[in-house]
Amino acid sequence: MPVYEYQCNACGDNFEMRRKFSDEPLKECPKCGGEVTKLISSTGFALKGGGWNAEGYSNKKGGNAPACPSGGGCAGCPSAAA
Repeated sequence: MPVYEYQCNACGDNFEMRRKFSDEPLKECPKCGGEVTKLISSTGFALKGGGWNAEGYSNKKGGNAPACPSGGGCAGCPSAAA
């Protein structure tokens, strides 16, 4: 089960709660009963080493993929949709 971080709008307490994905977000502070806000926290997930990027998605010949003809990134590029 994931751990979610909350902050109470009334007393300012920050706390974490282990909740199921199917559970509704917490609405009240366990200390004072005030309304809480679910916070966005950084994760402990990191990709390190060669792994999937170098072995799973690279060119079979070991080279890099060809550059985009427009000279920019592929997001929103008409060539990427083709």
